[in-house]
Amino acid sequence: MTDITFRYATHEDLPAIVALLADDEKGKTREELRDPLPDVYYVAFDAMQSQSTEALPNKYLLACRGDDIVGCLQLTLIAGLSRKGRLRAQIEGVRVSSKCRSQKVGEKLIAESISISKLLNASLVQFTTDKSRKDAHRFYERLGFVASHEGMKKEI
Repeated sequence: MTDITFRYATHEDLPAIVALLADDEKGKTREELRDPLPDVYYVAFDAMQSQSTEALPNKYLLACRGDDIVGCLQLTLIAGLSRKGRLRAQIEGVRVSSKCRSQKVGEKLIAESISISKLLNASLVQFTTDKSRKDAHRFYERLGFVASHEGMKKEI
Protein backbone atom coordinates (compact mmCIF):
# COMPACT_ATOMS: atom_id res chain seq x y z
CA MET A 1 0.00 0.00 0.00
CA THR A 2 1.38 3.39 -1.02
CA ASP A 3 2.31 5.72 1.79
CA ILE A 4 0.49 8.98 2.42
CA THR A 5 1.90 12.27 1.11
CA PHE A 6 0.63 15.77 1.78
CA ARG A 7 0.17 18.88 -0.29
CA TYR A 8 -2.01 21.96 -0.45
CA ALA A 9 -5.06 21.98 -2.70
CA THR A 10 -5.34 23.70 -6.07
CA HIS A 11 -8.42 24.62 -8.12
CA GLU A 12 -8.16 21.29 -9.92
CA ASP A 13 -8.62 19.45 -6.62
CA LEU A 14 -11.99 21.01 -5.75
CA PRO A 15 -14.20 18.23 -7.20
CA ALA A 16 -12.27 15.64 -5.15
CA ILE A 17 -12.47 17.79 -2.00
CA VAL A 18 -16.21 18.34 -2.36
CA ALA A 19 -16.62 14.59 -2.96
CA LEU A 20 -14.86 13.95 0.36
CA LEU A 21 -16.96 16.60 2.13
CA ALA A 22 -20.11 14.93 0.79
CA ASP A 23 -18.92 11.41 1.70
CA ASP A 24 -20.64 11.24 5.07
CA GLU A 25 -24.11 11.54 6.61
CA LYS A 26 -23.85 15.23 7.45
CA GLY A 27 -22.03 16.19 4.26
CA LYS A 28 -24.60 14.55 2.01
CA THR A 29 -27.12 17.16 3.11
CA ARG A 30 -24.72 20.12 3.07
CA GLU A 31 -22.80 19.79 -0.18
CA GLU A 32 -23.77 19.89 -3.84
CA LEU A 33 -21.62 17.37 -5.66
CA ARG A 34 -22.31 17.51 -9.39
CA ASP A 35 -20.46 17.92 -12.66
CA PRO A 36 -19.68 20.68 -13.29
CA LEU A 37 -19.08 21.68 -9.70
CA PRO A 38 -21.12 24.75 -8.69
CA ASP A 39 -19.19 28.02 -8.93
CA VAL A 40 -19.70 28.73 -5.22
CA TYR A 41 -16.90 26.29 -4.38
CA TYR A 42 -14.44 28.06 -6.69
CA VAL A 43 -15.44 31.47 -5.30
CA ALA A 44 -14.95 30.22 -1.74
CA PHE A 45 -11.58 28.66 -2.62
CA ASP A 46 -10.43 31.92 -4.21
CA ALA A 47 -11.53 33.82 -1.09
CA MET A 48 -9.48 31.44 1.08
CA GLN A 49 -6.47 31.94 -1.18
CA SER A 50 -6.81 35.73 -1.00
CA GLN A 51 -6.79 35.58 2.82
CA SER A 52 -3.84 33.22 2.95
CA THR A 53 -0.26 34.31 3.56
CA GLU A 54 2.84 32.24 4.17
CA ALA A 55 2.79 33.13 7.89
CA LEU A 56 -1.01 32.84 8.28
CA PRO A 57 -2.24 30.22 5.82
CA ASN A 58 -5.89 29.47 5.11
CA LYS A 59 -5.57 26.38 2.93
CA TYR A 60 -6.89 22.90 2.31
CA LEU A 61 -4.32 20.29 3.24
CA LEU A 62 -4.67 17.09 1.24
CA ALA A 63 -3.64 13.55 2.13
CA CYS A 64 -2.75 11.67 -1.04
CA ARG A 65 -2.10 8.04 -1.80
CA GLY A 66 -0.37 8.12 -5.15
CA ASP A 67 -2.52 10.36 -7.35
CA ASP A 68 -5.66 9.81 -5.24
CA ILE A 69 -6.82 12.37 -2.70
CA VAL A 70 -7.87 10.26 0.30
CA GLY A 71 -8.27 12.92 2.98
CA CYS A 72 -8.50 16.64 3.52
CA LEU A 73 -8.87 19.39 6.08
CA GLN A 74 -8.89 23.16 6.11
CA LEU A 75 -6.02 24.62 8.12
CA THR A 76 -6.20 28.29 9.08
CA LEU A 77 -3.74 30.06 11.34
CA ILE A 78 -5.31 32.87 13.34
CA ALA A 79 -3.51 35.75 15.02
CA GLY A 80 -5.23 37.12 18.11
CA LEU A 81 -4.77 38.94 21.37
CA SER A 82 -6.08 36.37 23.83
CA ARG A 83 -3.68 34.02 25.58
CA LYS A 84 -0.98 36.71 25.40
CA GLY A 85 -1.21 37.00 21.64
CA ARG A 86 -0.64 33.32 20.97
CA LEU A 87 -1.09 32.18 17.40
CA ARG A 88 -3.68 29.42 17.05
CA ALA A 89 -4.43 26.90 14.33
CA GLN A 90 -8.05 26.23 13.39
CA ILE A 91 -8.88 22.91 11.72
CA GLU A 92 -12.16 22.47 9.86
CA GLY A 93 -13.71 20.05 7.39
CA VAL A 94 -11.69 16.97 8.29
CA ARG A 95 -12.65 14.14 5.97
CA VAL A 96 -11.18 10.78 5.02
CA SER A 97 -12.49 8.76 2.11
CA SER A 98 -14.88 6.06 3.29
CA LYS A 99 -12.66 3.58 1.41
CA CYS A 100 -9.64 4.58 3.51
CA ARG A 101 -11.04 4.86 7.02
CA SER A 102 -9.32 2.85 9.78
CA GLN A 103 -6.04 3.04 7.85
CA LYS A 104 -4.42 5.85 9.89
CA VAL A 105 -5.04 8.44 7.12
CA GLY A 106 -6.87 10.80 9.49
CA GLU A 107 -4.24 10.39 12.17
CA LYS A 108 -1.46 11.22 9.72
CA LEU A 109 -3.43 14.18 8.33
CA ILE A 110 -3.97 15.67 11.80
CA ALA A 111 -0.30 15.04 12.71
CA GLU A 112 0.83 16.82 9.55
CA SER A 113 -1.44 19.81 10.25
CA ILE A 114 -0.01 20.03 13.78
CA SER A 115 3.55 19.87 12.42
CA ILE A 116 2.82 22.69 9.98
CA SER A 117 1.19 24.71 12.77
CA LYS A 118 4.22 24.26 15.03
CA LEU A 119 6.59 25.31 12.24
CA LEU A 120 4.55 28.50 11.89
CA ASN A 121 4.76 29.12 15.67
CA ALA A 122 1.18 28.27 16.61
CA SER A 123 0.85 27.14 20.20
CA LEU A 124 -2.73 25.87 20.16
CA VAL A 125 -4.76 23.73 17.75
CA GLN A 126 -8.54 23.98 17.89
CA PHE A 127 -11.54 22.76 15.94
CA THR A 128 -15.21 22.10 16.24
CA THR A 129 -16.91 18.78 15.67
CA ASP A 130 -20.60 18.08 15.49
CA LYS A 131 -22.00 16.66 18.73
CA SER A 132 -23.52 13.74 16.84
CA ARG A 133 -20.13 12.53 15.53
CA LYS A 134 -19.32 10.20 18.43
CA ASP A 135 -16.73 8.19 16.46
CA ALA A 136 -14.93 11.42 15.57
CA HIS A 137 -14.93 12.46 19.23
CA ARG A 138 -13.26 9.19 20.23
CA PHE A 139 -10.73 9.62 17.40
CA TYR A 140 -9.77 13.15 18.49
CA GLU A 141 -9.56 12.16 22.15
CA ARG A 142 -7.25 9.29 21.20
CA LEU A 143 -5.00 11.89 19.52
CA GLY A 144 -4.82 13.90 22.75
CA PHE A 145 -7.47 16.56 22.11
CA VAL A 146 -9.66 17.62 25.03
CA ALA A 147 -13.26 18.82 24.79
CA SER A 148 -12.47 21.90 26.87
CA HIS A 149 -15.06 24.32 25.45
CA GLU A 150 -18.67 24.32 24.33
CA GLY A 151 -19.03 25.59 20.77
CA MET A 152 -21.96 27.60 19.48
CA LYS A 153 -23.15 28.24 15.93
CA LYS A 154 -26.00 30.19 14.41
CA GLU A 155 -27.10 30.08 10.80
CA ILE A 156 -27.55 33.61 9.45
